[in-house]
Amino acid sequence: MQTTESFSGKLIEEAFMMKASDIHIVPGEKDALIRFRIDGELFRKHRLTKNECSRLISHFKFLSSMDIGERRQPQSGSLTLHMKGEPVHLRMSTLPTINEESLVIRVLPQTSRQPLKKLSLFPSATFKLLSFLKHAHGLMIFTGPTGSGKSTTLYSLIEYAKRHFNRNIITLEDPVESRSENILQVQVNEKAGMSYSAGLKAVLRHDPDMIILGEIRDAETAETAVRAALTGHLVLTSMHAKNAKGAIYRLLEFGIDITEIEQTLIAVSAQRLVGLVCPFCGDRCSLFCRLSRPVRRASIFELLYGKRLHQCVKEAKGEYAVVRDETLGMLIRKGIALGYLPAEAYERWVDHESE
Repeated sequence: MQTTESFSGKLIEEAFMMKASDIHIVPGEKDALIRFRIDGELFRKHRLTKNECSRLISHFKFLSSMDIGERRQPQSGSLTLHMKGEPVHLRMSTLPTINEESLVIRVLPQTSRQPLKKLSLFPSATFKLLSFLKHAHGLMIFTGPTGSGKSTTLYSLIEYAKRHFNRNIITLEDPVESRSENILQVQVNEKAGMSYSAGLKAVLRHDPDMIILGEIRDAETAETAVRAALTGHLVLTSMHAKNAKGAIYRLLEFGIDITEIEQTLIAVSAQRLVGLVCPFCGDRCSLFCRLSRPVRRASIFELLYGKRLHQCVKEAKGEYAVVRDETLGMLIRKGIALGYLPAEAYERWVDHESE
């Protein structure tokens, strides 16, 4: 019988080898389940007794500097391990449930960053994203649900800018998911008074050329980001919005003047991470086959820029404008027609109200 320590190590190694993004340790009434999220889907991997589950969660809480004795409040922690000579950052979060504590571990490999040209299903979107980096100042916004690949896209753009432009790049993140050399990375810490808005004001004093802002969450952060873009900085950030056009209306909700939006906004990207059709299994790929495929998912980008962006701003002003969008739905239908995506991708990812 293996110890809790050895089982925890094997669990992380197994998740790393299977390229799982998350490990879910979920207690039930009589036992507990361990599930891996792979390519957006949950797969059941292990079943534990309640005592084994409790010991495993306590062990991970100890490793990530959480309070082992506190089980009534949600907690978060992190640690870094080495798997096959590669550093792997683990971000942990506990949640009290009616069946004791649940634990989710986000697995973040630090060196397996893909180049941007391998992320997009359609190469034209990649070239257009890279062209936006040539701007000396302005605001770029990335939208999409959790798990859509926004952070991966931002880090890929950072790597490209590092190699091709001599710029002072500073990131402000909550949390820092992937460490990168030769750039300044700042961790948001709300308890210590280091909020996004406070951190962004401090970052502006360090003479940055390019600022990566993890997320616009409130009016103060939105205003500071727009001011930074107005005063000669290239700002890349993310925001929760239904589609690319929705980011303009979110900025208006945060109290940003439409004229400032018009002057600063370079482009908006709405992103989805979609599973590709398996060349062997078709639409339904088995787990064994899935793990043997080097490329299993690709990103689709709805990009709003140039004339179409100008028309959307006019529409937001209340002026008459004819906006011919290349929507996510159109792009996904194109991928299905070309045989890259399964037919179910349309129903899963497209909001029919916006089509």
